[in-house]
Amino acid sequence: MPVVVYVLPSGERREIKADEGQSVMETAVGSLVPGIIGDCGGSLVCATCHVYVDDAWMSRLSSASDYEQDMLECTAAERTDRSRLSCQLECKSELDGIVVHVPEEQ
Repeated sequence: MPVVVYVLPSGERREIKADEGQSVMETAVGSLVPGIIGDCGGSLVCATCHVYVDDAWMSRLSSASDYEQDMLECTAAERTDRSRLSCQLECKSELDGIVVHVPEEQ
């Protein structure tokens, strides 16, 4: 089981075991990680699952699709070069231990 590390705005770290193939957003919502809302359930239409991926993990991710790029324009918190929608990040063994930072607002 891959592990996702969520860093909350307070600095608190939550390590959650994820099911293989589940999204980082689904893992957060199912584990009640505060700050990840996922209103659309992963349909790529709401941007309420915005996270900042830790620098050490950015090179391991595939590029954001054009649709994800468009939705990242709608985030409540500032968009950066580390911004991703967690519904588009699949939990898999290659990403075991991925660290994502939850923004202060969604």
